[in-house]
Amino acid sequence: MIYHDAIVVGGGLAGLRAAIELNRHNVKVAIISKVHPIRSHSIAAQGGINAPLGNHPRGGYDNWEKHAFDTVKGSDYLADQDAVIRMTKDAAERIYEMEHWGCPFNRNAEGKIAQRPFGGAGFPRTCYVADTTGHALLHTLYQQTIKYKQASERKEMVIYEEWLVTDLVVEDGICVGVIALDIISGRLEAFQAGAVIFATGGAGRIYGNSTNALINTGMGMAVPYWAGVPLKDMEFIQFHPTTLVGKNILITEGCRGEGGFLLNNKGERFLEKYSDSKKDMEVAPRDIISRNIIREIMTGGGFDNSYVHLDLRHLGEEKIIQRLPGIRDICMEFAAVDPAKDLIPVQPGQHYTMGGIDCSTECETNVKRFYAAGEAACVSVHGANRLGGNSLLDTIVFGAIAGSNAAGHVRNSLDKKGEGALNNALKHAEQRIDALCKSASNESHTDIKIALNKVMDNNVGIFRNASKLKEAVNEVKTLQERYKRIKINYTGKRVNLNLVWALELNGSLDVAEAVIAGALAREESRGSHFRTDFPARDDTGWLKHTLAYFTPEGVRLDYKPVNIGPFEPKERKY
Repeated sequence: MIYHDAIVVGGGLAGLRAAIELNRHNVKVAIISKVHPIRSHSIAAQGGINAPLGNHPRGGYDNWEKHAFDTVKGSDYLADQDAVIRMTKDAAERIYEMEHWGCPFNRNAEGKIAQRPFGGAGFPRTCYVADTTGHALLHTLYQQTIKYKQASERKEMVIYEEWLVTDLVVEDGICVGVIALDIISGRLEAFQAGAVIFATGGAGRIYGNSTNALINTGMGMAVPYWAGVPLKDMEFIQFHPTTLVGKNILITEGCRGEGGFLLNNKGERFLEKYSDSKKDMEVAPRDIISRNIIREIMTGGGFDNSYVHLDLRHLGEEKIIQRLPGIRDICMEFAAVDPAKDLIPVQPGQHYTMGGIDCSTECETNVKRFYAAGEAACVSVHGANRLGGNSLLDTIVFGAIAGSNAAGHVRNSLDKKGEGALNNALKHAEQRIDALCKSASNESHTDIKIALNKVMDNNVGIFRNASKLKEAVNEVKTLQERYKRIKINYTGKRVNLNLVWALELNGSLDVAEAVIAGALAREESRGSHFRTDFPARDDTGWLKHTLAYFTPEGVRLDYKPVNIGPFEPKERKY
């Protein structure tokens, strides 16, 4: 059994920021990551990170309160306003911290951090590093972890790369550690800890058409879900308006923030046809633009009945090379189009999970000593719809908060609890893997995964209704039964990715069931969740958070009120 004062599961932005904060509080910490940290999905974030710095010529009157209002309004008033205020108040400090650690933000003519417009924002407040902001932020934080590792003579920061956490171990309502599989050797190990933070990212790969990395299976949400921690607001799945047709690669909102147009097959900027996007056009919130793209395609305004065009040609080659070099490379490499000369074929695709592990503004869960941060968590600052640029801010703000609070707990209580529970959990994990490897059935986890993706794409997409959702419930139940009969073709221990994907599929199926159950129960339309059979928002009956609890029989739903603060729910007008 391995002991660490604190364990952070996940090596992306939230996880690294939490680990750094723990180490700054003189707490020895281990990071357990399924991939090398700079292979985490945070690296794929493109357009920018929000903070009310006021550096743009039109941003001089911006402040944290205006940022908070835009966030709450964008969330369709489902965000907890105390959490939003905490995030927006901390935003500037976190940005300047990243700047001082070496993040190479773009600069304006005065030498200040440059800011660009993003959807749903009243002021241009999105700080950026060209169109590779996540890449720059992640490398900046990873460099900090290397500094801590190299300066440490007592192994105060240890990184376990290519380990998959399979179990969260809880004894008497207290988290005592985790069970993890060393993917390289095939060895299962019990990790004991004074506190555990999950920062494992989203669940986008339950869908087929997703911008998410293959590693975003939802396993990091499923593990605490199985251990009794509820998942909150899982029905709210964000679909990004612009992904590259045929590849599902993200085409950043920064393209539209820099002045790009969306065009139908007549060459029209069709967003002006729709009342909810007529004013802000291409910088309206993501849920609104995604729906209106689909509406335009459904009424015959698309190409091949599947996509529209993004036009950047008028920006000029120089500006594209300076501000959007990554997008230009992606388009030329994967679509054989040059944005400086050609139109980009785009369509909406799954992008972000607004829901996640239920936790408070302090990143605390219903299990003592267990915390969550980043996309895996639901604080909730994004509510029913996340504004672009707020996800990266969420990771570093609440990563720091989770690390600080976990450090406080560890410093005040270094008792080593749960050795018996950890040993039992380790035995059960070994038995589960042994059963998978010895199965005499012939069910393929790959076939089940493809079927799950098809169900989610077809039935739980941008537009939803009871009939489709009920069909999805039944199909996922069938897939869960099929999963019980899967066979692992390769049973060797070393680098058994067949086993890893099979283990993660179990998590994907249960997380997908939670998404569908919440969507079926929520009989209204709010943010990213649009019910064609209940097209209106219902603040009387549904201004509340969904809580999904795991049971052997299936999802059990409960609810709790939204924390309303200074911003009263109103109609979203843009």
